Amino acid sequence: MTKSVLVPVDLAHTDALEAAISAVRVVAAPERAKVTLVGVTGSVPSAAAHNPTEFSEKLAAYGSEVAARIGLPVDTQTLVDVDVEADLGRVLIKAAEDLGADLIVMASHVPGFIEHIIASNAGYVASHAKCSVYVVR
Repeated sequence: MTKSVLVPVDLAHTDALEAAISAVRVVAAPERAKVTLVGVTGSVPSAAAHNPTEFSEKLAAYGSEVAARIGLPVDTQTLVDVDVEADLGRVLIKAAEDLGADLIVMASHVPGFIEHIIASNAGYVASHAKCSVYVVR
């Protein structure tokens, strides 16, 4: 029984989240599970936003769009980290624990050469999270 679903969001690549959002609808709707979109940003400008406040606003707008598509309420949470690239997996796992999520639905890409040497973010989360992780391509 799924009660709470965490969905990591990269606002610079929302087009890559379509399969994950479809999966969230399938797993969350029957149980009316709580859905939380979590975005992690730095304090410096990025491709997604100029600052954490703008990032939060964009994430909230995307959350409203997702809620309309999946027919469920969607919460959003912005987390600020000093080194997003290095810390992303750990930050997402902690967020899942803090939210009491029993499922993480995470988008991934087709692994390339580097992922055979260094774990991808989805691979790290799937390997270390205490809850179930559904990685969607």
